[in-house]
Amino acid sequence: MKTISLLLSCGSLALLAGCGGGAKYVDSTGPNTIISVDKIDIQDWSRAADQMVQNLLASGVLDRSERQPAILAVSRIVNNTSEQVDTNLLTKKIRVALNQSGKAVTTTTVGLGGTAEDPLAKDQAAYDSFRSGGDGDPGVQPGYSLSGRLIETYITQGKVKQTTFSFQLSLTEIATGLAVWEDDVDITKQGKKGSVGW
Repeated sequence: MKTISLLLSCGSLALLAGCGGGAKYVDSTGPNTIISVDKIDIQDWSRAADQMVQNLLASGVLDRSERQPAILAVSRIVNNTSEQVDTNLLTKKIRVALNQSGKAVTTTTVGLGGTAEDPLAKDQAAYDSFRSGGDGDPGVQPGYSLSGRLIETYITQGKVKQTTFSFQLSLTEIATGLAVWEDDVDITKQGKKGSVGW
C-alpha cells in the first residue's frame, strides 16, 4: 500500500512539473533570445539602433548644430516589410541613446500633420506663448528631422530561407532640406524556422 501511495505521489509531482511550461526571463539582447527568420526580432531592433547611433555620433553632425544640444523631430518611418511593426521599436531606442549622450534631444510637441506625441505639452506651450504675447507657437522648433524606411528582401534555397531587413534612416536639416546624415544597416538571417541564439 505504501508503495502504491509513493508511486502516486511521485506521478503527481512529475505531472505538476511537466505542466509548468518552462517559461523564463532572458536578456533581450543576449544569446538566449529566439531568432525568427521571417520577422524582425527584439535583438534586430537593438542591433540596428545601436549601430545607427554610433554612426551618427561618430559623424560629428550633431556637434556642428547651432543649437546645443541639437533638437530632433521624428518624421515618417515607412514600413515596406511583410509584417506589421511599430517603428517606435527603432526610433525610441535611438532617441533614448541620443538623449543620454547629451548631443541631442527630441521634441514631443512637433509631429506629422500637426499631431504631437505629447498633446498636453504642446497645448501648454502654445498657451504659454499666447499669454506672453506670442502667436501661440508651441515652443522651440526642431533643427533636424529623422525619417526612414524598413525594407525586407528574402530568398530561399531548398528548405533554407534567408531574409534581410534593411533599416534606412536620414537626418534632414530642416532649414535647408538637406540630408546631413544617412545610414543603412542590414540584418541578415538564415534558417528553416525560429531558433534560440544569435
